[in-house]
Amino acid sequence: MRTIETLLVANRGEIARRIFRTCRELGIATVAVYSDADAEAPFVREADQALRLGPAPSRESYLNVPAILAAAEASGADAVHPGYGFLAENAAFAEAVAEAGLVFVGPTPEAIRSMGLKREAKALVAAAGVPVIPGYDGADQDPAVLAAEAVRIGFPVLLKASAGGGGKGMKRVDGPDDLPAAIESAKREARNAFGDDVLLVEKYVERPRHVEIQIFGDTHGRVVHLHERECSLQRRHQKVIEEAPSPALAANPALRVRMGAAAVKVGRAIGYVGAGTVELILSQDGSFYFLEVNTRLQVEHPVTEEVTGLDLVREQLRVAEGHPLSLPVVEGEDEGASPAPLTGWALEARLYAEDPDGGFLPQSGTLTDFALPALAGVRVDTGVEAGSEVSIHYDPMLAKVVARGADREEARRRLLNALRRMSVAGVTTNRAFLVRALRHPAFVAGDLHTHFFEEHLSAPPATRPVDPRAAFAAVLVGVRERALARAAAELPAGVPSGYRNQPSQKQHAELELDGTPVHVRYQHQVRRPGTFDVEVGDAALVVRVVTQTADSVVLEAEGHRRGYRARRTGPAELHVQVSGRALTFREVPRFPEPGARAVAGGCLAPMPGRVVSVAVAVGDRVTAGKTLVVLEAMKMEHTVTAPEDGVAAAVHVAAGDQVDADQLLVTVDASAE
Repeated sequence: MRTIETLLVANRGEIARRIFRTCRELGIATVAVYSDADAEAPFVREADQALRLGPAPSRESYLNVPAILAAAEASGADAVHPGYGFLAENAAFAEAVAEAGLVFVGPTPEAIRSMGLKREAKALVAAAGVPVIPGYDGADQDPAVLAAEAVRIGFPVLLKASAGGGGKGMKRVDGPDDLPAAIESAKREARNAFGDDVLLVEKYVERPRHVEIQIFGDTHGRVVHLHERECSLQRRHQKVIEEAPSPALAANPALRVRMGAAAVKVGRAIGYVGAGTVELILSQDGSFYFLEVNTRLQVEHPVTEEVTGLDLVREQLRVAEGHPLSLPVVEGEDEGASPAPLTGWALEARLYAEDPDGGFLPQSGTLTDFALPALAGVRVDTGVEAGSEVSIHYDPMLAKVVARGADREEARRRLLNALRRMSVAGVTTNRAFLVRALRHPAFVAGDLHTHFFEEHLSAPPATRPVDPRAAFAAVLVGVRERALARAAAELPAGVPSGYRNQPSQKQHAELELDGTPVHVRYQHQVRRPGTFDVEVGDAALVVRVVTQTADSVVLEAEGHRRGYRARRTGPAELHVQVSGRALTFREVPRFPEPGARAVAGGCLAPMPGRVVSVAVAVGDRVTAGKTLVVLEAMKMEHTVTAPEDGVAAAVHVAAGDQVDADQLLVTVDASAE
């Protein structure tokens, strides 16, 4: 038995803040470690101590084991929690922590190692009697061998990095012609993310559900499961919306028991200690297959906490100190029964800085607004706030919004309401996409599978007309700013802002919304304070300003009163949030400066990142869709392709270069013969 008094969290953002929260409740002192990019982040301020690791790149900071151990020694920490991600599933790190005389809050290095390589994990699990997906996990990693095995298994197949997860090094391949490029890319991603490019080839199960079982083991030999989570809604093989329990298992308690028993078998086979997740693929016919074990706490663990009433971080810390699990022993544990209660329903949505309409490309920048009112049954785990920088160096997840309810529909409505009320500006996010998913009839019905987004939400949403009152709410931000400036000026009292000696002339504002001009004309009614005649395009209405603060305004028009969150989020940027719709208007200057002319045939970087490879040279003939440049940003690879047939007239970057968004990469001359 060891008592943890000071805990260092070898992670960042919402992960560190989540663990700190439990530590404060238990009276455990906390230590944060941070990179230069995170020096001003909220998690750094919240810790009792904070120590710098190094520059922004992960390999020089959050993956720098000697620096982390030195920080533990300097801070007097007696335990290290790896969080989830980075070094959480690194057996060598767990060993290094133990060798330094510190408590590692996680499974044993042996358990991590046995599950860390998918090839060995599948063999071990199959020996324990748990079904596995047919595939190839041989030692011969020659690309030709991998391609031959893929053909033998039959398309579609899935290439997977043996050493990792989270979608890195994972590629679906639908035919033999796509194999060479997919194998090369998967190996490169795996090598960059995990230092190991060994791949598995598996049969791709069509329209499966992704169901995972939360397991927990202690040092006294007990392994139990804490029910399941449904994680079928994914993009790029990464989860986006999760829930507990699973609609499929809620309708089939016997299946829940069988899957729970299989998960416990896996845990016992590896002598598991601490929190872990057994991930399973559930086919349409009710059969299921082992996928992998995540030997750590999961990003989606809050939904399990909400339906069981447990604090999983608290249980992790108790187990690490040597205590037995605090859960009572129940009859039938060995056969798949769980000792944890299961009450109500919980849903979690991951809010990402990404562009769903642009291939889910990650976004970076400064959050100029980030706000969510306190709501019943809603929990938000986040590592950011207004003013936070979203870096290209780390995962683009901004927050996890979690809602609980007595049943699935109540939890869904609460989560939907929270996302609609949330205001985020400064970077493009998937908030509106999440709202669309939660509203979709198939989601409401619980008809889920891992291709849900491709099947139901692949088309961009229909363009909606501009709400004239929302445009005027944006204009009122500037009106208020001018009024405040006028109040401090030495001008005659009683003269309203925007006064004209020819009252017949309306004031006007030129805005732009998603590239579309929005012309607003307005005039203050002198005899009715706070009331304006407003014209937006062809719409004309009388608007009364009921109340206005620094970041909100309530407008009434034609007897309809509605509140808007309206604030300036940039020198020429006005953000308006209303009824789940986020609108960012750009003020068009009266005398715009000449902009840079677009380069004909120019292929631009879709986001900031590092150039992994350049596939063309000057003079090469290219066809539309041919890969020109491969970028790496936020842990994923992104391909820039030729927009049309032509000749590469200029190549402006080289492998290893760091590029900004919209930077010119390659120029293609479509007129060249």
